Amino acid sequence: MIVRIMGEGQVELDNSHFTELNKLDDVLLKEMESGDGPGFRRTLQSLLDKVRELGEPLPDDSLEPSELILPSADATLEEVRELLGDDGLIPG
Repeated sequence: MIVRIMGEGQVELDNSHFTELNKLDDVLLKEMESGDGPGFRRTLQSLLDKVRELGEPLPDDSLEPSELILPSADATLEEVRELLGDDGLIPG
């Protein structure tokens, strides 16, 4: 799956990693719902770090369609709320 981190680029991520990423996404969603700003910031950073760690970066000139778009590390709570689906940032 091709994942874009806004403002950074794209990585290719094997579907086998989504169970691990969904755990962080669930925590992020709870922190957003409760308005826990510091927790939200910490978990968003952890989620993005994990995507970078597990994913294989695509070349900057690659124009693959992204199947998943994640916010940048400096995104606000409000900006991330706009990206949320029913399942959080990561479906499943």
